[in-house]
Amino acid sequence: MEKWRRTLYLLAFSQTVSSIGFSVFFPFLPLYINQLGTQTGLSLEFWSGMAFGAQALTMALTAPIWGSLADRYGRKPMLQRALFGGVIIILLMGFARSAEELVLLRIIQGAVTGTISAANALAASLVPREKVGVAMSTLQIGLWGGVAIGPLLGGVVADAFGFRAVFELTAILLLVSGVIVSWAIKEQFVAPDTTVRRPGMLSEWRRILSAPRVGVAYVVRFLSWLGPNMLLPILPLFIVSLHIDQSGASTFTGLVVGLSSATGTIAALLLGPVGDRYGHRKVLIWTSLAAALVSFPHALATQGWQLLVLQGLQGAALGAAGPALSALLSRYSRIDDAGVVFGLDSSVTAGARALAPLLGAATVLWIGQRGVFMVLGLILLVAAGLVLVAIPEKPAAEARS
Repeated sequence: MEKWRRTLYLLAFSQTVSSIGFSVFFPFLPLYINQLGTQTGLSLEFWSGMAFGAQALTMALTAPIWGSLADRYGRKPMLQRALFGGVIIILLMGFARSAEELVLLRIIQGAVTGTISAANALAASLVPREKVGVAMSTLQIGLWGGVAIGPLLGGVVADAFGFRAVFELTAILLLVSGVIVSWAIKEQFVAPDTTVRRPGMLSEWRRILSAPRVGVAYVVRFLSWLGPNMLLPILPLFIVSLHIDQSGASTFTGLVVGLSSATGTIAALLLGPVGDRYGHRKVLIWTSLAAALVSFPHALATQGWQLLVLQGLQGAALGAAGPALSALLSRYSRIDDAGVVFGLDSSVTAGARALAPLLGAATVLWIGQRGVFMVLGLILLVAAGLVLVAIPEKPAAEARS
Protein backbone atom coordinates (compact mmCIF):
# COMPACT_ATOMS: atom_id res chain seq x y z
CA MET A 1 0.00 0.00 0.00
CA GLU A 2 1.25 3.48 -0.86
CA LYS A 3 2.52 5.41 2.14
CA TRP A 4 0.11 8.31 1.68
CA ARG A 5 -2.88 5.95 1.56
CA ARG A 6 -1.83 4.25 4.79
CA THR A 7 -1.47 7.66 6.45
CA LEU A 8 -4.84 8.79 5.12
CA TYR A 9 -6.64 5.69 6.39
CA LEU A 10 -5.05 6.08 9.81
CA LEU A 11 -6.12 9.73 9.87
CA ALA A 12 -9.66 8.76 8.90
CA PHE A 13 -9.81 6.12 11.64
CA SER A 14 -8.54 8.65 14.14
CA GLN A 15 -11.16 11.10 12.87
CA THR A 16 -13.89 8.50 13.40
CA VAL A 17 -12.80 7.74 16.95
CA SER A 18 -12.48 11.41 17.92
CA SER A 19 -15.80 12.42 16.30
CA ILE A 20 -17.55 9.61 18.20
CA GLY A 21 -15.99 11.02 21.35
CA PHE A 22 -16.99 14.64 20.71
CA SER A 23 -20.55 13.74 19.65
CA VAL A 24 -21.54 11.27 22.39
CA PHE A 25 -22.57 13.97 24.85
CA PHE A 26 -24.14 16.53 22.50
CA PRO A 27 -27.75 15.26 22.76
CA PHE A 28 -27.56 15.17 26.57
CA LEU A 29 -25.72 18.40 27.32
CA PRO A 30 -28.87 20.39 28.22
CA LEU A 31 -30.02 17.56 30.52
CA TYR A 32 -26.61 17.48 32.19
CA ILE A 33 -26.82 21.24 32.76
CA ASN A 34 -30.23 20.81 34.37
CA GLN A 35 -28.76 18.16 36.64
CA LEU A 36 -25.84 20.40 37.66
CA GLY A 37 -27.95 23.47 38.37
CA THR A 38 -26.77 27.08 38.48
CA GLN A 39 -25.05 29.17 41.17
CA THR A 40 -25.71 32.59 39.64
CA GLY A 41 -29.50 32.61 39.41
CA LEU A 42 -29.48 32.87 35.61
CA SER A 43 -31.78 30.48 33.79
CA LEU A 44 -30.63 27.00 32.87
CA GLU A 45 -31.83 27.72 29.31
CA PHE A 46 -29.32 30.58 29.17
CA TRP A 47 -26.46 28.36 30.32
CA SER A 48 -27.51 25.64 27.88
CA GLY A 49 -27.25 28.11 25.03
CA MET A 50 -23.91 29.34 26.35
CA ALA A 51 -22.57 25.79 26.48
CA PHE A 52 -23.05 25.47 22.73
CA GLY A 53 -22.35 29.02 21.58
CA ALA A 54 -19.31 29.82 23.74
CA GLN A 55 -17.35 26.80 22.52
CA ALA A 56 -18.00 27.71 18.89
CA LEU A 57 -17.02 31.34 19.50
CA THR A 58 -13.66 30.59 21.11
CA MET A 59 -12.90 28.05 18.38
CA ALA A 60 -13.65 30.72 15.77
CA LEU A 61 -11.19 33.08 17.46
CA THR A 62 -8.34 30.62 18.04
CA ALA A 63 -8.48 28.26 15.03
CA PRO A 64 -6.57 30.63 12.68
CA ILE A 65 -3.82 30.99 15.30
CA TRP A 66 -3.39 27.22 15.59
CA GLY A 67 -3.40 27.01 11.79
CA SER A 68 -0.55 29.51 11.49
CA LEU A 69 1.43 27.65 14.16
CA ALA A 70 0.88 24.42 12.20
CA ASP A 71 2.62 25.92 9.17
CA ARG A 72 5.53 26.98 11.37
CA TYR A 73 6.01 23.89 13.55
CA GLY A 74 4.14 21.04 11.85
CA ARG A 75 0.55 19.84 11.38
CA LYS A 76 0.92 16.63 13.37
CA PRO A 77 1.80 18.46 16.64
CA MET A 78 -1.35 20.57 16.23
CA LEU A 79 -3.50 17.46 15.83
CA GLN A 80 -1.86 15.95 18.91
CA ARG A 81 -2.52 19.18 20.84
CA ALA A 82 -6.21 19.08 19.91
CA LEU A 83 -6.64 15.42 20.86
CA PHE A 84 -4.65 15.28 24.12
CA GLY A 85 -5.94 18.70 25.17
CA GLY A 86 -9.46 17.40 24.59
CA VAL A 87 -8.75 14.41 26.86
CA ILE A 88 -8.05 16.68 29.82
CA ILE A 89 -10.83 19.20 29.24
CA ILE A 90 -13.57 16.65 28.51
CA LEU A 91 -12.59 14.54 31.51
CA LEU A 92 -12.88 17.61 33.75
CA MET A 93 -16.39 18.24 32.39
CA GLY A 94 -17.51 15.02 34.03
CA PHE A 95 -16.54 16.52 37.40
CA ALA A 96 -18.16 19.95 36.90
CA ARG A 97 -20.16 21.11 39.93
CA SER A 98 -22.35 23.69 38.24
CA ALA A 99 -23.53 24.94 34.86
CA GLU A 100 -21.08 27.83 35.17
CA GLU A 101 -18.10 25.51 35.56
CA LEU A 102 -19.25 23.43 32.60
CA VAL A 103 -19.55 26.50 30.38
CA LEU A 104 -16.08 27.66 31.42
CA LEU A 105 -14.68 24.26 30.41
CA ARG A 106 -16.56 24.46 27.11
CA ILE A 107 -14.94 27.85 26.46
CA ILE A 108 -11.51 26.29 27.07
CA GLN A 109 -12.46 23.32 24.88
CA GLY A 110 -13.17 25.64 21.96
CA ALA A 111 -9.78 27.30 22.38
CA VAL A 112 -7.78 24.07 22.76
CA THR A 113 -9.39 21.53 20.43
CA GLY A 114 -10.16 21.61 16.69
CA THR A 115 -9.34 18.16 15.38
CA ILE A 116 -11.15 18.52 12.03
CA SER A 117 -9.10 21.43 10.69
CA ALA A 118 -5.88 19.90 12.04
CA ALA A 119 -6.57 16.58 10.31
CA ASN A 120 -7.55 18.32 7.05
CA ALA A 121 -4.36 20.38 7.06
CA LEU A 122 -2.20 17.32 7.73
CA ALA A 123 -3.90 15.31 4.98
CA ALA A 124 -3.68 18.16 2.46
CA SER A 125 0.07 18.42 3.06
CA LEU A 126 0.74 14.67 2.74
CA VAL A 127 -1.39 13.30 -0.12
CA PRO A 128 -0.60 13.77 -3.83
CA ARG A 129 -2.20 16.84 -5.32
CA GLU A 130 -4.42 14.90 -7.71
CA LYS A 131 -5.79 12.79 -4.83
CA VAL A 132 -6.86 15.65 -2.56
CA GLY A 133 -10.56 15.00 -3.29
CA VAL A 134 -10.25 11.39 -2.18
CA ALA A 135 -8.41 12.56 0.94
CA MET A 136 -11.06 15.08 1.97
CA SER A 137 -13.87 12.63 1.25
CA THR A 138 -12.15 9.93 3.30
CA LEU A 139 -11.80 12.28 6.27
CA GLN A 140 -15.44 13.33 5.83
CA ILE A 141 -16.45 9.67 5.96
CA GLY A 142 -14.60 9.31 9.25
CA LEU A 143 -16.23 12.46 10.62
CA TRP A 144 -19.81 11.68 9.60
CA GLY A 145 -19.47 8.01 10.53
CA GLY A 146 -18.41 9.02 14.03
CA VAL A 147 -21.24 11.54 14.33
CA ALA A 148 -23.72 8.84 13.30
CA ILE A 149 -22.46 6.41 15.96
CA GLY A 150 -21.69 8.83 18.81
CA PRO A 151 -25.16 9.95 19.96
CA LEU A 152 -26.49 6.39 20.06
CA LEU A 153 -23.46 5.17 22.00
CA GLY A 154 -23.75 8.12 24.36
CA GLY A 155 -27.41 7.39 24.99
CA VAL A 156 -26.70 3.78 25.94
CA VAL A 157 -23.85 4.78 28.28
CA ALA A 158 -25.85 7.63 29.86
CA ASP A 159 -28.85 5.39 30.54
CA ALA A 160 -26.70 2.63 31.97
CA PHE A 161 -24.08 4.56 33.94
CA GLY A 162 -25.10 8.24 34.09
CA PHE A 163 -24.02 11.46 32.39
CA ARG A 164 -20.56 11.66 33.93
CA ALA A 165 -19.62 8.30 32.44
CA VAL A 166 -20.26 9.75 28.97
CA PHE A 167 -17.49 12.32 29.49
CA GLU A 168 -15.13 9.62 30.76
CA LEU A 169 -15.88 7.59 27.63
CA THR A 170 -15.15 10.64 25.47
CA ALA A 171 -11.77 11.16 27.17
CA ILE A 172 -10.85 7.53 26.56
CA LEU A 173 -11.79 7.74 22.88
CA LEU A 174 -9.78 10.92 22.38
CA LEU A 175 -6.81 9.32 24.14
CA VAL A 176 -6.99 6.33 21.78
CA SER A 177 -7.15 8.66 18.79
CA GLY A 178 -4.18 10.67 20.07
CA VAL A 179 -2.09 7.53 20.56
CA ILE A 180 -2.89 6.41 16.99
CA VAL A 181 -1.74 9.74 15.57
CA SER A 182 1.41 9.84 17.71
CA TRP A 183 2.48 6.28 17.05
CA ALA A 184 1.41 5.50 13.50
CA ILE A 185 1.45 8.75 11.50
CA LYS A 186 4.73 10.16 10.25
CA GLU A 187 5.04 13.72 9.00
CA GLN A 188 8.10 14.77 7.03
CA PHE A 189 7.73 18.41 8.01
CA VAL A 190 10.24 20.90 6.67
CA ALA A 191 10.42 23.93 8.93
CA PRO A 192 10.42 27.35 7.26
CA ASP A 193 13.80 28.90 6.58
CA THR A 194 14.61 30.89 9.72
CA THR A 195 17.00 33.13 7.79
CA VAL A 196 14.07 34.47 5.79
CA ARG A 197 11.79 36.80 7.69
CA ARG A 198 8.33 35.24 7.77
CA PRO A 199 5.32 37.56 7.79
CA GLY A 200 3.20 37.81 10.92
CA MET A 201 -0.05 35.91 11.39
CA LEU A 202 -2.24 38.87 10.43
CA SER A 203 -0.28 39.32 7.21
CA GLU A 204 -0.64 35.60 6.47
CA TRP A 205 -4.38 35.74 7.01
CA ARG A 206 -4.74 38.79 4.77
CA ARG A 207 -2.72 37.09 2.05
CA ILE A 208 -4.81 33.93 2.18
CA LEU A 209 -8.12 35.81 2.25
CA SER A 210 -7.05 38.00 -0.68
CA ALA A 211 -6.03 35.01 -2.83
CA PRO A 212 -8.27 34.45 -5.88
CA ARG A 213 -11.60 32.76 -4.94
CA VAL A 214 -10.55 31.81 -1.39
CA GLY A 215 -12.73 34.49 0.22
CA VAL A 216 -15.76 33.35 -1.81
CA ALA A 217 -15.08 29.74 -0.85
CA TYR A 218 -15.15 30.73 2.83
CA VAL A 219 -18.47 32.53 2.30
CA VAL A 220 -19.90 29.37 0.74
CA ARG A 221 -18.59 27.34 3.69
CA PHE A 222 -20.17 29.76 6.16
CA LEU A 223 -23.57 29.59 4.44
CA SER A 224 -23.48 25.79 4.09
CA TRP A 225 -22.92 25.46 7.86
CA LEU A 226 -25.19 28.32 8.90
CA GLY A 227 -28.32 26.97 7.23
CA PRO A 228 -28.36 23.35 8.47
CA ASN A 229 -27.29 24.31 12.01
CA MET A 230 -30.33 26.60 12.28
CA LEU A 231 -32.33 23.41 12.83
CA LEU A 232 -30.58 22.50 16.09
CA PRO A 233 -32.92 24.35 18.48
CA ILE A 234 -36.16 23.49 16.65
CA LEU A 235 -35.77 19.94 15.30
CA PRO A 236 -36.98 18.09 18.44
CA LEU A 237 -39.92 20.52 18.76
CA PHE A 238 -40.81 20.10 15.10
CA ILE A 239 -40.74 16.32 15.49
CA VAL A 240 -43.18 16.58 18.40
CA SER A 241 -45.42 18.77 16.22
CA LEU A 242 -45.66 15.89 13.73
CA HIS A 243 -47.72 14.06 16.38
CA ILE A 244 -44.88 11.78 17.36
CA ASP A 245 -45.22 10.67 20.98
CA GLN A 246 -43.11 13.00 23.11
CA SER A 247 -41.67 10.06 25.02
CA GLY A 248 -40.17 8.81 21.76
CA ALA A 249 -39.21 12.19 20.30
CA SER A 250 -35.59 11.98 21.48
CA THR A 251 -35.15 8.56 19.93
CA PHE A 252 -36.68 9.72 16.65
CA THR A 253 -34.48 12.84 16.70
CA GLY A 254 -31.43 10.64 17.10
CA LEU A 255 -32.66 8.48 14.22
CA VAL A 256 -33.04 11.54 11.99
CA VAL A 257 -29.55 12.84 12.85
CA GLY A 258 -28.02 9.39 12.48
CA LEU A 259 -29.60 8.76 9.07
CA SER A 260 -28.48 12.18 7.82
CA SER A 261 -24.92 11.43 8.94
CA ALA A 262 -25.01 7.95 7.38
CA THR A 263 -26.20 9.20 3.98
CA GLY A 264 -23.58 11.97 4.13
CA THR A 265 -20.90 9.34 4.74
CA ILE A 266 -22.03 7.27 1.76
CA ALA A 267 -22.25 10.30 -0.53
CA ALA A 268 -18.76 11.48 0.44
CA LEU A 269 -17.41 8.00 -0.28
CA LEU A 270 -19.02 7.84 -3.72
CA LEU A 271 -18.49 11.38 -4.96
CA GLY A 272 -14.97 12.12 -3.72
CA PRO A 273 -13.31 10.16 -6.58
CA VAL A 274 -15.84 11.69 -8.99
CA GLY A 275 -14.59 15.14 -8.04
CA ASP A 276 -10.97 14.14 -8.63
CA ARG A 277 -11.87 12.85 -12.09
CA TYR A 278 -14.48 15.32 -13.36
CA GLY A 279 -13.96 18.37 -11.18
CA HIS A 280 -14.83 19.29 -7.60
CA ARG A 281 -16.64 22.42 -8.76
CA LYS A 282 -19.21 20.32 -10.63
CA VAL A 283 -19.79 18.14 -7.58
CA LEU A 284 -20.12 21.22 -5.36
CA ILE A 285 -22.62 22.95 -7.69
CA TRP A 286 -24.95 19.97 -8.01
CA THR A 287 -24.81 18.91 -4.36
CA SER A 288 -25.30 22.49 -3.09
CA LEU A 289 -28.28 22.93 -5.40
CA ALA A 290 -29.73 19.58 -4.31
CA ALA A 291 -29.33 20.49 -0.62
CA ALA A 292 -31.13 23.79 -1.28
CA LEU A 293 -34.03 22.33 -3.24
CA VAL A 294 -34.68 19.48 -0.81
CA SER A 295 -34.99 22.01 2.06
CA PHE A 296 -38.28 23.51 0.87
CA PRO A 297 -40.40 20.29 1.02
CA HIS A 298 -39.46 19.99 4.73
CA ALA A 299 -41.96 22.77 5.43
CA LEU A 300 -44.74 20.59 3.98
CA ALA A 301 -43.93 17.44 5.98
CA THR A 302 -46.83 16.12 8.03
CA GLN A 303 -45.47 12.72 9.09
CA GLY A 304 -42.27 11.51 10.65
CA TRP A 305 -41.24 9.28 7.75
CA GLN A 306 -41.38 12.25 5.38
CA LEU A 307 -38.98 14.22 7.56
CA LEU A 308 -36.72 11.17 7.81
CA VAL A 309 -36.51 10.79 4.03
CA LEU A 310 -35.93 14.50 3.39
CA GLN A 311 -33.22 14.75 6.04
CA GLY A 312 -31.53 11.68 4.59
CA LEU A 313 -31.46 13.27 1.14
CA GLN A 314 -30.18 16.58 2.49
CA GLY A 315 -27.53 14.83 4.55
CA ALA A 316 -26.28 13.08 1.41
CA ALA A 317 -26.03 16.36 -0.52
CA LEU A 318 -24.23 18.21 2.29
CA GLY A 319 -21.98 15.23 2.98
CA ALA A 320 -20.64 15.32 -0.58
CA ALA A 321 -20.47 19.14 -0.79
CA GLY A 322 -18.18 19.51 2.24
CA PRO A 323 -15.13 17.61 0.98
CA ALA A 324 -15.55 19.05 -2.54
CA LEU A 325 -15.20 22.56 -1.10
CA SER A 326 -12.23 21.45 1.03
CA ALA A 327 -10.55 20.05 -2.08
CA LEU A 328 -11.04 23.36 -3.92
CA LEU A 329 -9.61 25.30 -0.96
CA SER A 330 -6.57 23.05 -1.02
CA ARG A 331 -6.10 23.66 -4.74
CA TYR A 332 -6.39 27.42 -4.33
CA SER A 333 -3.49 27.50 -1.84
CA ARG A 334 0.10 26.36 -1.42
CA ILE A 335 0.94 23.19 0.46
CA ASP A 336 2.95 25.13 3.05
CA ASP A 337 -0.15 27.23 3.79
CA ALA A 338 -2.35 24.21 4.58
CA GLY A 339 -2.41 24.93 8.31
CA VAL A 340 -3.56 28.54 8.08
CA VAL A 341 -6.01 27.78 5.24
CA PHE A 342 -7.83 25.10 7.20
CA GLY A 343 -7.44 27.01 10.45
CA LEU A 344 -9.38 29.89 8.89
CA ASP A 345 -11.82 27.34 7.47
CA SER A 346 -12.43 25.99 10.99
CA SER A 347 -12.94 29.55 12.24
CA VAL A 348 -15.56 30.13 9.55
CA THR A 349 -17.49 26.97 10.42
CA ALA A 350 -17.30 27.70 14.14
CA GLY A 351 -18.64 31.19 13.55
CA ALA A 352 -21.55 29.73 11.60
CA ARG A 353 -22.26 27.25 14.40
CA ALA A 354 -22.28 30.06 16.94
CA LEU A 355 -24.71 32.22 14.94
CA ALA A 356 -26.99 29.51 13.53
CA PRO A 357 -29.02 28.60 16.67
CA LEU A 358 -29.71 32.30 17.34
CA LEU A 359 -30.85 32.82 13.75
CA GLY A 360 -32.97 29.67 13.93
CA ALA A 361 -34.68 30.79 17.13
CA ALA A 362 -35.30 34.28 15.70
CA THR A 363 -36.78 32.76 12.54
CA VAL A 364 -39.17 30.62 14.60
CA LEU A 365 -40.39 33.72 16.46
CA TRP A 366 -40.78 35.58 13.16
CA ILE A 367 -42.45 33.06 10.83
CA GLY A 368 -42.80 29.83 12.80
CA GLN A 369 -41.07 26.44 12.81
CA ARG A 370 -41.85 25.56 9.20
CA GLY A 371 -40.47 28.90 8.07
CA VAL A 372 -37.02 27.82 9.25
CA PHE A 373 -36.88 25.27 6.43
CA MET A 374 -37.76 27.95 3.88
CA VAL A 375 -35.00 30.23 5.15
CA LEU A 376 -32.61 27.26 5.17
CA GLY A 377 -33.43 26.56 1.52
CA LEU A 378 -32.84 30.19 0.54
CA ILE A 379 -29.46 30.27 2.33
CA LEU A 380 -28.30 27.11 0.58
CA LEU A 381 -29.63 28.44 -2.73
CA VAL A 382 -27.46 31.54 -2.32
CA ALA A 383 -24.47 29.26 -1.59
CA ALA A 384 -25.14 27.25 -4.75
CA GLY A 385 -25.41 30.47 -6.78
CA LEU A 386 -22.07 31.71 -5.46
CA VAL A 387 -20.41 28.45 -6.48
CA LEU A 388 -21.93 28.74 -9.95
CA VAL A 389 -20.85 32.31 -10.67
CA ALA A 390 -17.75 32.91 -8.54
CA ILE A 391 -15.85 29.65 -7.92
CA PRO A 392 -13.83 28.08 -10.74
CA GLU A 393 -12.26 24.63 -10.68
CA LYS A 394 -8.81 26.24 -10.50
CA PRO A 395 -7.63 29.78 -9.79
CA ALA A 396 -6.10 31.70 -12.68
CA ALA A 397 -2.57 31.21 -11.39
CA GLU A 398 -2.42 28.08 -9.31
CA ALA A 399 0.44 28.28 -6.83
CA ARG A 400 1.45 25.07 -5.10
CA SER A 401 4.87 24.54 -3.64
